[in-house]
Amino acid sequence: MNTTNENRVRIPVGDLRSALPKLAVLLALLAVLLAWSGVRQWRDAGLLEDTERARDRAVEVVQASHAAQVKQLQQRLASAPVKAALAANDTAAAVAAIREGWADAEQVEILDGALLAAYGDAATFGFSKLALLEAGMQGNAVAARVVKDGKQTAFGMAAAVPQGVLYVRVPLARLTEGFDGVAMPAGGYLALRQGAYSIQQRGDTRLEDGAERMAHAVGKTGLRVATAAPDSDSGPLGLGAIPALVVAALLAGLAIVAALVARGGMRVGRFGVKGTEMHDMDEPTLGEALLRDPVPAAGRTIVVAEEGGDGAYRQAEGKAVEVDPGIFRAYDIRGIVGKSLSVEVAELIGLAIGSVMRDEDLPDIVVGRDGRLSGPDLVGGLIEGLRKAGRNVIDIGLAPTPVAYFGAYHLRAGSCVAVTGSHNPPDYNGFKIVVGGQTLSGDAITDLYERIRDNRLYIAGVPGDLQQRDIAADYIQRIADDVQLERPLKVVVDAGNGVAGDIAPQLLEAIGADVIPLYCEVDGTFPNHHPDPSEPHNLEDLIQTVKRFDADIGLAFDGDGDRLGVVTKEGDIIFPDRLLMLFAADVLERNPGALIIYDVKCTGKLQGWVLRHGGTPMMWKTGHSLIKAKMRESGAELAGEMSGHFFFQERWYGFDDGLYSAARLLEILANRTETPSEVLADLPDGVSTPEIKVDVVDGTPHAIVERFVDGAEFEGARLSTIDGLRADWDDGWGLVRASNTTPILVLRFEADNTAALERIKTEFRTRLQALAPELKMTF
Repeated sequence: MNTTNENRVRIPVGDLRSALPKLAVLLALLAVLLAWSGVRQWRDAGLLEDTERARDRAVEVVQASHAAQVKQLQQRLASAPVKAALAANDTAAAVAAIREGWADAEQVEILDGALLAAYGDAATFGFSKLALLEAGMQGNAVAARVVKDGKQTAFGMAAAVPQGVLYVRVPLARLTEGFDGVAMPAGGYLALRQGAYSIQQRGDTRLEDGAERMAHAVGKTGLRVATAAPDSDSGPLGLGAIPALVVAALLAGLAIVAALVARGGMRVGRFGVKGTEMHDMDEPTLGEALLRDPVPAAGRTIVVAEEGGDGAYRQAEGKAVEVDPGIFRAYDIRGIVGKSLSVEVAELIGLAIGSVMRDEDLPDIVVGRDGRLSGPDLVGGLIEGLRKAGRNVIDIGLAPTPVAYFGAYHLRAGSCVAVTGSHNPPDYNGFKIVVGGQTLSGDAITDLYERIRDNRLYIAGVPGDLQQRDIAADYIQRIADDVQLERPLKVVVDAGNGVAGDIAPQLLEAIGADVIPLYCEVDGTFPNHHPDPSEPHNLEDLIQTVKRFDADIGLAFDGDGDRLGVVTKEGDIIFPDRLLMLFAADVLERNPGALIIYDVKCTGKLQGWVLRHGGTPMMWKTGHSLIKAKMRESGAELAGEMSGHFFFQERWYGFDDGLYSAARLLEILANRTETPSEVLADLPDGVSTPEIKVDVVDGTPHAIVERFVDGAEFEGARLSTIDGLRADWDDGWGLVRASNTTPILVLRFEADNTAALERIKTEFRTRLQALAPELKMTF
């Protein structure tokens, strides 16, 4: 006996027929809803494609206009009359020859290379024009950019000449006329931008805040075309345009069948439509089927459904996305765009982060990015992945990494991702990740890769929300409410064209400083120098500018604004470990006995300094994530690294923040009666090297350091192996450790005098050469 069939509920055919009209109406309504959604998505997709075509065309015409103007100047510089006039040192004749027949040349002048008059009144002369002239004197190429010249915005060009620098100004229209003529669809948005400045905008300006996600660079001009189209919501159950239309057609067909049956147009007996046994009715309805098994998102297939969940763990199907495990570093994720990083990889990383957040029941996350040209695309992929994992994303747009960290607190999200390549070359980018207040590092970073590799990526039934917020003003206000200078200080700020240039001058002016910006235009190509203040040669322009303006101090930031570099008006570089002494003394005045953490690359004089000021010193491993984890574990009030990361728990949130550290530094200096140079010169100092980097070609730096540690015998030295090997003698110390981000060995040495320094360097060099003779020593 079939007990299953005996227990079935039998529904009389008459009752079924009476319910069919309502079912037909319901099916028809669902069909209309899905059809409307499909048509709308189809229309929005078309608008997006048309806008992208307009962007690509705009890139072409602007690049052509830019090249035409530059070529015009190059041809005139190469002409016989101009060359003869310059050779004769007749600048007036050279200017006249350049202007001859060039109707668009509004201004042509040759300035002395020292630019003394310009620097004497830089605000009136124009900082952007001054920066252009400086760029023009570098090398043989013509420098060109949009500048503020007096009260007008124009297209300026500069080139080095024997007498100094040539400057030519032409109307901005010569650059933008092609942009203005590009056909674009109604409802879209285009903007021609240089740094944070929108030179020309077209279309719906309400979309301007989100336009960077699809921005494309205009060659190597420093310009870019940003674009946006209205967001298109996915259809019910996450269906795309074509799936929605297909399901709508099916539902419409079912509605017609139901209507015909209800009217008697189809006979229903024991075997109804096409022989279906209607009275058994134990198959699920369409609604029940959809509830049991949600329609998978396009291009995905379910791997493991999670019990009781609102979504499922899924894997991509179709074209496989290769994910390089090498981009998952000790402190963050970092790779080369176009090789190990792509939009698809960013989406998988977003899914992995979202999966971790889902496991920890964390719904919200803040996303920000630095000024790299690849940033908008990678942010788009990352946000897509986070939202697919059901996370609610707050996009704060272009922002330094510490502002993203601040956003996690300020917006009560607790989690954030900064899309940044930090101080690496322009073709690099990466992700610094905080989940639930914890900066991911080590095994937590590895776990993200393993989730991707093993297809443990959670996809929610309903995507998370997305909103845009600008929190720069909130960040500045929060700091300015706490930090105000007792007296004004004249400060040169060198952002190295990194993202800090967008906010650092505003912040320091808000606390009472007189700010002179240098390379503060955000430009992901970093045209002036590499944004890494730990390399002394990157501070040369800052030193020169501080001297020219007779400023009190110079401040430099790295590409994403979480590190700080400092120079005095005399041109001395103040290494971060000495700055940490100043910060420690200040913090310990209010917090006697507080723990102060510093990394293994810092000066040996820090321990005694902290002890003399009533604090507790602790040396720890290098790495911003590792330092933050140790701070949480130990309750330290302050920490710092030789690389320029500073972490204030006192009066702040404990994350590394170059901008906030700059504000605290100026606060301390403004409270002293001595000049900033005198205050900084009084800090204990020895004879030291900056970070020395030795490339490792064969094997890994970690393997070399392990062998070095195993055989280390330094007579009379105290050895520390918490991160590489550090040997401390009474008159100095030396360190070798493996970088966790690049294939190099990092060394540093310090001693009381030059003879001791050379002795310690020789000890390390001799042992390294014996251990790894293939290494090319740079010290």
